[in-house]
Amino acid sequence: MSPPENASEEVARLLLEIEAVTLSPRQPYTWASGVRSPIYCDCRRIASFPDARKFIEDAWAQLLRAEWPSVQAVVGVATGGVPHAALVAERLGLPMAYVRSEAKGHGLGKRVEGFLPKQVRVVVVEDLVSTGSSLLEAVKALKAEGVQVVGATAVFSYGLDIAREAFAREGVPLRTLTGLSEVKRAAAASGRLSAEELTLVDEGIARVAQQLAARR
Repeated sequence: MSPPENASEEVARLLLEIEAVTLSPRQPYTWASGVRSPIYCDCRRIASFPDARKFIEDAWAQLLRAEWPSVQAVVGVATGGVPHAALVAERLGLPMAYVRSEAKGHGLGKRVEGFLPKQVRVVVVEDLVSTGSSLLEAVKALKAEGVQVVGATAVFSYGLDIAREAFAREGVPLRTLTGLSEVKRAAAASGRLSAEELTLVDEGIARVAQQLAARR
């Protein structure tokens, strides 16, 4: 079972259509980190659009089976990855768990919620990847619990080198449903961006990469 043909292009189109991804090359957005970017991703919107949600989660389930056929459980990263992990796990008939941003300050003090046996093979699910820091922190938390992380995945990636390099160092393959290249093509095809604005997006993302690299 492999992902639908041209799934990445269709996911990009859908993200633009439901405004889960928006582009503003002339008036950049400010990320939580303070970095100014010509593109902003809010994958939480996917849940509110049933048709787009079904296509994306179906394609995602097929991606997991194609890339990691030995996967035994799906683990979401709180909070953005949790609903996606639940829907993908349901489609695959697999157990689901999730990783908190930090351990609870009460009860059993858990960071990993749910039941994951030692050495179980899991794929970690996040909604998007910029630097990849939250996803990688979840990967490390799972490894500390004795879990085998066979892969990491997200709906969308900005395609920044800082993320690719970080996952390579951790030895965890990262696969996303779509990315910046597909979104740019979809935006151009739909008339959302002119050729000049596409150039501004490239220049803006280059500046984002430079700023993030300078903060290492």
